[in-house]
Amino acid sequence: MTPEELSQRLAPIKAKRGYLLPHHGLLAVSSPQLLQAYDQLYSAIALEHKTLSVRDRELVWLAVLIATDEALATHHIPRFLEGGGQMAEFNAVLQLTASLKGVTAYRFVHTHWAPHVPDLDLLQSYRDALERAGQPLSPRDVWLCACSVHAALGHFDWLREALAAAYDRQVGELDLAEALSIMMFPGSVPHYVEAAKVWMNLIREGQVQASPAFAAWARMSGQGGYDEASGKR
Repeated sequence: MTPEELSQRLAPIKAKRGYLLPHHGLLAVSSPQLLQAYDQLYSAIALEHKTLSVRDRELVWLAVLIATDEALATHHIPRFLEGGGQMAEFNAVLQLTASLKGVTAYRFVHTHWAPHVPDLDLLQSYRDALERAGQPLSPRDVWLCACSVHAALGHFDWLREALAAAYDRQVGELDLAEALSIMMFPGSVPHYVEAAKVWMNLIREGQVQASPAFAAWARMSGQGGYDEASGKR
């Protein structure tokens, strides 16, 4: 492949995004079909309008990127600001994400000290702390970010609590679903799979009041992967 041919193959991606990253070129050289599929998936997650506004989508992106130490994706900062985000909100999502990364403190107290502090409502303390840390963001914004960050970091026990809080705050299910999909690249597909399982089980157990569409998803059998299909469990 000549440099001219490589540039031509990458031109549509550069035109769409305004930039290229090293993996674009590698995929263009090694697997054009994978490059095309990857670009379609990334575009569907990061660029195409679904239910979240540009500002809301980029707010979640920033939380997930800060949480996962993903320094390369600086383009999400101007997208957030151009989409209507404010620097006060950027500061808020930074404070919120720092609090989310420190959620292990709640896990520690629950695991080791709960009998010594029987009057402490840990879940309420957790909710209050995050909504304070995220001010002036709305509770909706806080829980969209919290669910995505917990999923990205593998905090599946606290993802369960964040999803319950999101339902209590009447966050839209489609908004939640889009926010969770954002963490798929920086947080990993396996974490996204596990996050979906946490949400599904929360609905199955009746812990949240799901809409008919989401309740139908949760009730559907055969979602246990290879182990279930093969009878290994």
